[in-house]
Amino acid sequence: MNSPSEGIKIVNEIALNKEGYSISKTLILAFLAGAYVAFGGLLAIIISGGSPGLAANNPGFTRFLFGAAFPLGLILVVLVGAELFTGNNAYFIPNILTKRQKCHAMFKNWSLVYLGNFFGAICIAFVVTHLTHLVSSEPYVNTVYSIAYSKTSHSFFITFIKGIGANWLVCLALWQGIAAKHTIGKIFAIWLPVMAFVTMGFEHSIANMYFIPLAIFEGADISWSTFILKNLIPATMGNIVGGVLFVGLPYGYLFGKIEA
Repeated sequence: MNSPSEGIKIVNEIALNKEGYSISKTLILAFLAGAYVAFGGLLAIIISGGSPGLAANNPGFTRFLFGAAFPLGLILVVLVGAELFTGNNAYFIPNILTKRQKCHAMFKNWSLVYLGNFFGAICIAFVVTHLTHLVSSEPYVNTVYSIAYSKTSHSFFITFIKGIGANWLVCLALWQGIAAKHTIGKIFAIWLPVMAFVTMGFEHSIANMYFIPLAIFEGADISWSTFILKNLIPATMGNIVGGVLFVGLPYGYLFGKIEA
């Protein structure tokens, strides 16, 4: 296992490599990450949403099943390589603290990756899920509606706080994945925190780029402006705070100092 100090060195190299990507490479990798996260969301809907009897009698276990399936996306991002906005919220911070990278490099990456993630998630929502009618019938469509209505029913502040919790755990999952040296260890290290944040009902902006538009495509009474204003903006802001303030900054400060 890599120690925290060794892990930060790996994070630093990852961030430097990301800065060197061309715009086209960044966008393609970001599109793929958005699609991978969406596939995880679709799997979670199929497994959890297909168990209405279990949900009625044991809702906690159904939420666990949903959370247990969802990490497929982040596992794919790490193992096959892709650009995920929420993970990148933390990756650049240690290098910025030691002035190895400039803030503009981070913001450029975040902007391109966020855009690519959005189109990847929307593609899976509309083309792969909606047009193929995978969730258009009962009981799946009720699950799709329930997820979207719940995510757009909270205040800005609550969604913001839930966004912090989500990306705090997502970035810890990535840090744990870096600590592990073997594939099975990486998979489990990523799976556990992601399963936890989904089961607990936190808000991940990239996942919500799939869940809520899918509900809109399936006929839910939710507007695009409601999606953006009630969920996407506060969730994104919370994700940034969770990744930067609670993972990138403390671990960069504690373990990221350049040795003389």
